[in-house]
Amino acid sequence: MTKLYESSTIPVVIFSSDMEIFWFNESFRAYFPGRKLESENMSALTRTQLKMNLATAKGYSGRFQIKLKSDKKVSSSIVLLVFPVDTTSLPPMQFVGYIDDITQDRNMMLRKTYLGLLEASKLKDDDTGNHIKRVGAYARRLSEECYHRSIFPQINPDFIENIHFLAPMHDVGKIGTPDEILSKRGPLDEGQWAIMKEHTINGALILSNYPDIMAPEIARGHHEKWDGSGYLFGLAGEDIPLAARITAIADVYDALRMKRSYKEAFSHEKAIEIMTDDKGKHFDPDLFDVFLSIHGVFSSIYEALSDDAEIIKPDEIEELQAVEEIEEI
Repeated sequence: MTKLYESSTIPVVIFSSDMEIFWFNESFRAYFPGRKLESENMSALTRTQLKMNLATAKGYSGRFQIKLKSDKKVSSSIVLLVFPVDTTSLPPMQFVGYIDDITQDRNMMLRKTYLGLLEASKLKDDDTGNHIKRVGAYARRLSEECYHRSIFPQINPDFIENIHFLAPMHDVGKIGTPDEILSKRGPLDEGQWAIMKEHTINGALILSNYPDIMAPEIARGHHEKWDGSGYLFGLAGEDIPLAARITAIADVYDALRMKRSYKEAFSHEKAIEIMTDDKGKHFDPDLFDVFLSIHGVFSSIYEALSDDAEIIKPDEIEELQAVEEIEEI
């Protein structure tokens, strides 16, 4: 497991249920200069009641916001995300922790960089900028609904904010796909299809240095299917990261609604009918039930951000949440 994180820019630490640190990578060490981490206790290191909080947390997982003092006058704000290494052994004996640096200026600069990359990828693909915006809006709305219903413990306000930004990057790997494949009218042959599939792993590589593991997970996993028949790795069920399962629903819905070189646009009703047939096959059945309960909001988002509509700001999508309540009256 440690080999996976050794050279990662994501700061990672592994520690015991007694808060004893077993292992950490260099990215994690960089946040605690001058301290002997090998002999540190995680509760003392993070200045939190980490052991107590994890013992009472749902799923033995937690999110802890920490202020780090430095020699400079500026402090860093970080979030420590903690999960059990082995969920089959309860209570867990080991935990893995990831640091997400949420310092505002750093995040703004980082997001501007990746937005520039997203703009560059749009030059390669025939999808409109509004498709990208819609996928982000769908993913956020579906995540919000799951959060309100407490269905998936890993969904919290940070998850919702991050998926809104990162779901639109699901196809960024197409920047490495040849133009003649992306622009081909009609079906791809076997060799072309194999190349097209590689956009998932290319996207994961491009996003691998983004300081949230959700970024490469979405790029790599948004074409995986619940029954294991997807690509690139044939993952099934909960082995597919949750953010990728959410993005899959958002992306497929919008792809069905859009006119493409190889198909006409489907109505909202037809898109729902087609997707319902794939519940439990393509889509996570529990997640899909949540989607069905709010599918009217997806239609409203599509209309508000349609390719012919006046472009609105991303934060104005929040106003569309009220549409669901209006439709129920």
